[in-house]
Amino acid sequence: MSHSPSERPKVPTITVGLRPHPSSPDAAVAGSGPVGRLLATMYAAPEGGAVFEFRLDDSRIDRLVVPAPQPSVAADGLWQHTCFEVFLGVPGEPTYREYNFSPSGQWAVYAFQGWRQRVDGFAAEQAPEIQCAHDAGSLVLEARVPAGLLPAVPPGTDLQVSLAAVIERKDGQLEYWAVRHAPAQPDFHARDTFVLTLATATRSQP
Repeated sequence: MSHSPSERPKVPTITVGLRPHPSSPDAAVAGSGPVGRLLATMYAAPEGGAVFEFRLDDSRIDRLVVPAPQPSVAADGLWQHTCFEVFLGVPGEPTYREYNFSPSGQWAVYAFQGWRQRVDGFAAEQAPEIQCAHDAGSLVLEARVPAGLLPAVPPGTDLQVSLAAVIERKDGQLEYWAVRHAPAQPDFHARDTFVLTLATATRSQP
């Protein structure tokens, strides 16, 4: 399902570790919760679009709520359960998009004109491809986002990125993971957390 590093296209990839928000259960004691390590990898697909992979390793999957497989359709409220999220912003503009990928195969794409100001009437005209597999100690989700779902930017423009996850535990608590967190309450929409760069534009070769 997921490409190994040796099988991935010869394009720049970024792999980062996500960390829990300080308000998340067990955040103060590393390794005490059911999630051992959460890594995220992203790269621009040569045919256009982008690929995002989220990987839970050294984890106790039996202590998590993993949504059961469902038809791969758009659905709201996925963030209320275990869900992996991507935020893409346009540099210098307040606009951004939010992508939700559930282990169930369901997904959501939202467009915003500013902080939590959703664009009325926006509807995704294409669908991402989601694959997910897990065993007792790990879970891997891969989402392939077609170019038509990315924010429209001029050639040579990179996108600002935040990678995040909501992890639901069987004790009913939610953990919030991200590359960078807002200081107070968890807020994946905070623009200063969009600290990564995705180079999606085609550049002429020297």
